Amino acid sequence: MSLKDIEGQIKNCKRCELWRSAKSAVPGEGPADARIMFIGEAPGVEEDKSGRPFVGRAGRFLNKIFEKYGIKREELFITSVLKHYTRIPKKKYVKACLPWTLAQIDEIKPKLVVLAGNTAIKAFFKSLSAADSGKVIEANGRKYLICPHPAAAMRFPKQRAKFESAIKVLKTYSQN
Repeated sequence: MSLKDIEGQIKNCKRCELWRSAKSAVPGEGPADARIMFIGEAPGVEEDKSGRPFVGRAGRFLNKIFEKYGIKREELFITSVLKHYTRIPKKKYVKACLPWTLAQIDEIKPKLVVLAGNTAIKAFFKSLSAADSGKVIEANGRKYLICPHPAAAMRFPKQRAKFESAIKVLKTYSQN
């Protein structure tokens, strides 16, 4: 299944009730051959309006940090575990959406998958959390980088330091 096919299925997904109140599905964006895939928790209000990932406050912060470290956003595939807006990313929503994210990973075959925030981290590794920030975990033939969510990094200095440290690790993968 191509990335375009997956996107079309996400836009028509009704696996959970989130589609009922959403303005847009947010499948993600970036090159189909991206070396790095950045996965957040769930689309916010701005993402719901635009259908694009990380375009609100956390997205602007993410762009600023990427720019600081010379990372080009357009070279990454950026998405969230959840594909429709919700303020509370419940486990049942993660269960419904995770197959789409896994399909995207299988199609893109990134060198590194960045899991940003506890919802994304727990979807893949039940025993890890954002406290494990900076760790690169190898599982299922892939490498996963654990980091705080940009929204947490924006608000809390300790999280920002952990986030920036993880972004430095990400940078090494974007250059190889």
